[in-house]
Formats: sequence, structure tokens, C-alpha cells
Amino acid sequence: MNIKPLAFRMRPRTIEEIIGQEHLVAEGKIINRMVKAKQLSSMILYGPPGIGKTSIASAIAGSTRFAFRNLNAVTNNKKDMEIVAAEAKMSGKVILLLDEVHRLDKGKQDFLLPYLENGMITLIGATTSNPYHAINPAIRSRCQIFELKPLSVENIKEALLRAIEDKERGLGEKHVQVTEEALTHFSSASNGDVRSSLNALELAVLSTEPNSENIIQIDLAAAEECMQRKSLTHDKDGDAHYDVLSGFQKSIRGSDVNAALHYLGRLIEAGDLQSISRRLLVIAYEDIGLASPQAGARTLAAIEAAERVGFPEGRIPLANAVIELCLSPKSNSAIMAIDTALADIRKGISGEVPDHLKDAHYAGAKDLGRGIDYKYPHDYEGGWVKQQYLPNNIKNKVYYQPKKTGKFEQALSVIYSNLQK
Repeated sequence: MNIKPLAFRMRPRTIEEIIGQEHLVAEGKIINRMVKAKQLSSMILYGPPGIGKTSIASAIAGSTRFAFRNLNAVTNNKKDMEIVAAEAKMSGKVILLLDEVHRLDKGKQDFLLPYLENGMITLIGATTSNPYHAINPAIRSRCQIFELKPLSVENIKEALLRAIEDKERGLGEKHVQVTEEALTHFSSASNGDVRSSLNALELAVLSTEPNSENIIQIDLAAAEECMQRKSLTHDKDGDAHYDVLSGFQKSIRGSDVNAALHYLGRLIEAGDLQSISRRLLVIAYEDIGLASPQAGARTLAAIEAAERVGFPEGRIPLANAVIELCLSPKSNSAIMAIDTALADIRKGISGEVPDHLKDAHYAGAKDLGRGIDYKYPHDYEGGWVKQQYLPNNIKNKVYYQPKKTGKFEQALSVIYSNLQK
């Protein structure tokens, strides 16, 4: 007999059984109200794996008694959708959970849209990707978007205890005893993925012999063996990836060493040396910049060392670089200067290169007035002479505004100030 996995068996049957996501399913909240009023609209559930997207969809179906079908936007074809549509025509309404809805191709999308419009199919799209980035606007505009929050350790512990005690769908008939340490490990080592925790618990129970009293005892060692270490959810093209990189850069910019090392650790665990390297170099020049210009060269050296030795040893030069960048003085004057100049150019605020600066290295240049009256700075004391370099109509534009957060840029600001006189 084919027995479904514990995580599948323990899926909630009604919204009252859903663990977590109180902001959506608690009494008086939007999905709870929709279900009670039996006025469902199509929706997109967005969040990391294993936190209850499919569970909420199946619980909605269970609470409303509408037919419920589950398809995948990648693996199921248009024919499968036609079968769901035919059932919707017969029964009046079908709730369709569509996993990986961000991968829906145009043909399937065009087929579904009329059924979403007339209400025969209520779509519940599930995705780990930010729907505002990844989902076609034609689908997105017809759906409510709900973000699911990561489950807490306590949420997952509640789900595990429910599975241990449930005699109908869970492990209640097997007389399972789990130590508090093991329960905490199952709950915390999954990084918020309740499905992973339930799978590990089931493996531990099925692989442990009952004792003389017919009790299956699960201790911390068994939990660690079955749970192993849950890999961080880290899709390099996904929204979470960019959130971690954003947190990484902002922590360094804010000089929070501990937060920066935490996010570095997450990126290292994901094995994403390429993203770490690129972001560190950007930070060195964008956020530290002229306040400590040697930080860029030292960051590059640390990255090259990490690439040479690889992981796990590569974490050491990377940590050195992160700590230095965190504690370095910060200046964004260079990026602000070039972005301000680019903004002017893109608005058409520009002009001709002054004649005395134009190329004069060809026959006839003088006849055109090119290069005449150009003053060669090296011919003047101090290697500088006052003359106009910007085009006439923006000759008084100022782009660079020096910061005074590091000795190097402080020295630059003195020189710059003197040159403006």
C-alpha cells in the first residue's frame, strides 16, 4: 500500500488548522473573511518553500467544499488545464492551485484568463519569486497578492507535536516520545521549512526500533542524524537571494560587523562566491570609496585569495574584507558625482566640447579653430592653470561634493576647494 508522506497527510483540512500566517487566516483577517463569506477571489501566495502555500490552498478548498485541483505551471500541460476547465463548467467552480505560477507560459495563460474572468476557476498561484518581478501582469492584475511569512520555531514545534499526537493522519498510533532537545532541533534546523521538519521526524520514527515497552524514543542524536543540516533556501535567481545581498551591503554600509558577517555566512553556505565577490567590490567603491581608497585594492586581493583556495578556507579572506569594509570610514561622493553627471546627460543637459579642448592632432585643425588657446597645465607652476573645461552652457556645474569621513578624502577636499577659487 502506498502511504503518503507525513507532511502530506498532516496538511490542514480547514483554515482553522493552519499553523502560522495569522495575518491572513486568523479570525477577521482577509482569507478567513473570504472563506466565511464564500466569496473567493483568485490570489497569489508568495513566500519561501515549506511554509504553507499548498496547505492554505487545500484548507481553503476544504473550508468551502469547492472542488480542488493541483497543477504545476511547468510540468502540467494545457491539456491538464482543459480537464480542470471542463470540470469547472460541470460544477460551476473549481479552485486551482497552480505551483510555480511565475513559470506560466503564454499559451496556458491565454487559456486560463477567460475562466478567471468569469469566476469558474479561482486560481491560487504559489510562487517563491516576488510576483511583482516574476509574474505576468495579465495574471497578476486578476489576483490578490498575499505574502506568507516564515514560520517560527514555535510554529514548527506546534506542527510536530500535532503530528506526533494525531492518531488518524499522524504518528499517534506508534507511541512516539521525542525529547525536548530533539524537538527543538527538528524545529530550528529546518530554517522555517515545516515540510522538511516533518519529513525528518518521520524518518527518525520509521528508522528507530521500539523499546521493550513498544515506545519509539527519539533523542537529539537521532534528530541530528535524520535532520542533517537543512540547506539555506537560496535560489540565485530568486527574490530571497537579492534580499540577502541587500541586507549584506546595507549592514556593511551601516558599519554593523555582526550583521554583515551573518549575511556573509548565509551566502557562503549557499556556495555563492561569485555574488559575494561582485558585491564586495561594489561596496568597496560605492560605500567606502574615497574615504579609504586602498580598501578597494585590499578587497580585490581578498577575493582573489578566496577564489584561489576555494571554500571552506575562502571564508577567511572574505571575513577579513567584510570586517575592514564595515569599520572603514564611508564616502559615497564618487557614486553621487557620476550619477549626477549621468542624470544631466540623460536629460539632455550637455553641450559641445569647448574648441580649445577639441582634438588638434590632424592637418587643418587650426583652420577650424581646434586646440587654439589651450593651456598645457604642465607648463605652469604647480601643474595647474585656470581654464574652462565644461561645455559653455553648463560651465558652472558642480558634480563632486567631497565628504570628510576619511583622511584621504579630507586631503582631496582641501585640494578641490583650492582649485575652485
